[in-house]
Amino acid sequence: MPYALPQPRPVPSAEPGVVYTVASGDLRESANVTGWPSQAKLEADLAAAVTDLGRQVRRGHPVDEAKGHGFIDSQRAGIEVFRQLPPEAPLIVVEGVWQYSHHVLAGLRSHRGPILVVANWSGEFPGLVGLLNLTASLTKANVPHSALWSEDFTDQWARDGLRTWLTTGTLGHDTRHVRDLPALPADAETELGIALARQLQSDKAVIGVFDEGCMGMYNAIIDDELLNPLGIYKERLSQSALVVEMNKVTDGEAQAVRDWLDAAGMVFHTGTDEATELTDAQLLSQFRMYIAALRIADDFGLDAVGIQYQQGLKDTVPASDLAEGLLNNVERPAVLSRDGARELYAGAPLPHFNEVDEGVAVDSLVTNRIWTAMGLDPATTLHDIRWGQEYEERFVWVFEISGSVPASHHGGYDKSWSMRQPPMFFPLGGGTLSGVSKPGEIVWSRVFIMDGELHADLGRATAVELPEEETRRRLEATTPQWPIMHAVLHGVSRDQFMARHKANHLNVAYAPDAATADKALRAKSAMLNALGLHVHLCGEVQV
Repeated sequence: MPYALPQPRPVPSAEPGVVYTVASGDLRESANVTGWPSQAKLEADLAAAVTDLGRQVRRGHPVDEAKGHGFIDSQRAGIEVFRQLPPEAPLIVVEGVWQYSHHVLAGLRSHRGPILVVANWSGEFPGLVGLLNLTASLTKANVPHSALWSEDFTDQWARDGLRTWLTTGTLGHDTRHVRDLPALPADAETELGIALARQLQSDKAVIGVFDEGCMGMYNAIIDDELLNPLGIYKERLSQSALVVEMNKVTDGEAQAVRDWLDAAGMVFHTGTDEATELTDAQLLSQFRMYIAALRIADDFGLDAVGIQYQQGLKDTVPASDLAEGLLNNVERPAVLSRDGARELYAGAPLPHFNEVDEGVAVDSLVTNRIWTAMGLDPATTLHDIRWGQEYEERFVWVFEISGSVPASHHGGYDKSWSMRQPPMFFPLGGGTLSGVSKPGEIVWSRVFIMDGELHADLGRATAVELPEEETRRRLEATTPQWPIMHAVLHGVSRDQFMARHKANHLNVAYAPDAATADKALRAKSAMLNALGLHVHLCGEVQV
């Protein structure tokens, strides 16, 4: 009896002059519905520009009126959408909000036509962050693509870029600010970096991963085959184990953390409505997570830890960010072993890589060892590259993350505060570790995958102080509950940074002055280079 063989499905044909669009969205329906008006405006602005340039726009999937949005909201939905698209057609992925890259990655991997990812230059919803994550994921996947950004696609720069892509199928940007690491001088910093690299490869380190793949960030997963040669190994842990350990923490232990922070001067903006306000109960849950994370880290001998939180854990306990920010700081509430005999990780941070971004895991681990050896504050964190604008004739970036910034970056706990996480993303609430990053010299960096190998970009920047009213304006234009850094990059323009950066995150660490920052960057470059990464210097960097 013959087998029933699957029949090849008809393959749609591309129509001349037609450009298709798709929109990847969130997995959380509340975020998709809230962000839809911003997305709809971006799609209308883009369609007007494409039409003016002589092409026709056809949306690749309908708006779902019942759901109240037109986003691709799951990986399966994305696969089904791409089955209906002509594989040779020019395709624009339009992103006005944060999106989950894996929703469209399967379709983009097999798409043969030219791909352009666009975002609106707006801080209101993190479309720029979504663009950077998707382009980084496509870079890791070796999928050719181009990218473009604009406030409304009426400016000449964006129109010229769009015209180029429509005509040629590709669009390049100026990346002359990037150069390969030159030969380093035989000095103390180079010697230190090489010695620390050899120690890491010899003695090895373990990073704790509480579930991989946060929010579809394919670019944030580094395979063991790339990590292990560095001397870094994963301890794969379940977030359910974190909840179990949280339930073992006593009320008194959790309250002791709160009492310590109150005494240190941190302000908690609390209320009584669990749905919309930060409550004392939410905070105690977060302090249980802080204690539980340290105890599990001690169990497994971890050198760094990452908690996914989104998804899954967000429906179980309040936000992880406050616990993460505490872990990243040198000065923090003491946590004892279960028997009370030992203080865990006393006098040192336990580096936390927010959203289980394993590029940040490598970066923060290396930074921790370099900064510690140099006698500097090793507190480090990641930020989203959220948005930015000119201020007094210089471009000032808004670097912002959901609350895992160490207090020392704000100048201390007395300059930090906690607000309820937005219900749109965090239904069970929880507080942030918020503040305005203090002015000072920083080293920024990113570890990423390109051409199947590990790379690292490093640069210098200055965190600057802006007037209070300008800080408030920028917070209100983005997410006012979250910690913010005003940053001026050294020798890297807005568009150069967007064109090159292979992630939605970047790592930052402070140095007491410019000369020390240059030394720390040199030592870090030497360590990464000795570990076998391809190191690139960005902008005005002294090595």
